[in-house]
Amino acid sequence: MPLLEEKTYTIEDIYHLSDGERAELIHGQLYMMAPPSYVHQTLSMEIAGTIRDYIRRNRGRCQVLSAPLAVNLNADDKTYVEPDISVICDRNKISDKGIQGAPDFIVEIVSPSSRKMDYSTKNAIYADAGVREYWIVDPLKKRTTVYYYEQDAAPMIVPFDQPVTVGIYGDLQITISRLLQDFDL
Repeated sequence: MPLLEEKTYTIEDIYHLSDGERAELIHGQLYMMAPPSYVHQTLSMEIAGTIRDYIRRNRGRCQVLSAPLAVNLNADDKTYVEPDISVICDRNKISDKGIQGAPDFIVEIVSPSSRKMDYSTKNAIYADAGVREYWIVDPLKKRTTVYYYEQDAAPMIVPFDQPVTVGIYGDLQITISRLLQDFDL
């Protein structure tokens, strides 16, 4: 008896989703995405704003972009992700369709439905694609897991009340709890 064939999806399938539906595509498999929560969006805006302000103050060339934004990690049609925050220093990777290739720095904010994806699947594909730095911001555990892939070092786990150094810059530190102090979270 023949084995059942698993369908392989492409970016074209992402573009044909119904309005309001969001999904990511990893190695040809679709992963539907739930809408983000208030906490998730607040963290995303505050972290992205902090990085954007740093770049502007220092007249940097990098650009910080937030989801939803297509990131085609390997510039193929089988992997399409929407990181919560992407920092891209090579402006040639930016097009109207999104990002073609690996961002320098990615931040994912963990939601209950994304936990396994953020900690496992995305960690592996981001490392393989050439992302330099990856943060997993976990509101439930109140900690950030930091991967400095370029340094080939073990991940660091940093509680929200302690500063985390943005490795691609070295002199930018973010303390997540300070970003949230003005919000009822």
